[in-house]
Amino acid sequence: MQWTDIRITVPKAHAETAEAIATGISGGGIYIEDYSDLEAQVQQIAHVDLIEQDLLDKDRTQVIVHLYLAPDENPVEVLDLLQSRLTASEVPYTLSTEGVEQEDWETGWKAYYHALTIGKRLAIVPSWEEFETDRITIKLDPGMAFGTGTHETTALCLAALDELVSGGERMLDIGTGSGILAIAALKLGAAEAEGVDIDPMCVRTAGENAALNNVQDYLKVLIGDLSDKASGTYNIITANIVANAILSLAPHVPALMAPGATFIASGIIDTRRDEVVAGLTTAGLQVTEVREQNGWVAILCKNGGMV
Repeated sequence: MQWTDIRITVPKAHAETAEAIATGISGGGIYIEDYSDLEAQVQQIAHVDLIEQDLLDKDRTQVIVHLYLAPDENPVEVLDLLQSRLTASEVPYTLSTEGVEQEDWETGWKAYYHALTIGKRLAIVPSWEEFETDRITIKLDPGMAFGTGTHETTALCLAALDELVSGGERMLDIGTGSGILAIAALKLGAAEAEGVDIDPMCVRTAGENAALNNVQDYLKVLIGDLSDKASGTYNIITANIVANAILSLAPHVPALMAPGATFIASGIIDTRRDEVVAGLTTAGLQVTEVREQNGWVAILCKNGGMV
């Protein structure tokens, strides 16, 4: 079904006015492209994997309001009305239009995610793509959760799991998001995994992704505040979140680690590397390796002096 996408581009300072005008006119849907506070939003929800490079490169000074018109609506009339109201409100603007299918604006975020290979064994493949490979394949539908493997923080964790998982491990993924790390561990040979997240939507998406990869019987996904839902000890613990959350979590990690276990902390921007290393050390963890990629850091730790 062909809809019309009317794009209203305005300076950030006029975004609320433009959105209000579009909302008052729209009979279909509204979508706002506003990247001005992208990093702040990421820190608030504690899922840095949201930030893809294509998004980081977006213009932070302007906002695009998309107004979608159903096939039975007249774009000329709506454009006329928009122009008069925006002009009357003294909003500087540009207008453009494009024909789209309804599904395009409902699932347009999929354009940012594609198949990729990581480490020696893994391939991450969006559920809607076909990808021929001999690697261990993780089919993924991120939905409204975050974690696709394309961001450096997740890629660093996946590469570490590719090296560490040899078979039979028990794994904990804190801030599981899409569930990608727990699912990767299971498909690499871990015996069981638990994923916890404070966001119920992430918990649901991770469960759906586990079923998509036929590991639902081995992954338990729970709503929880960081590690408070964990049970027993684990051979591998991952936390691909943000620096502040890792520092808050760190004192609780040693008690969750089985002998010889590895804790992988990621989602850390390089300017906070030394601060997080110090915090992990203070918490009783021994930092064994620091890996960096394009300004992001993953830190591998053992429990105390156990290597």
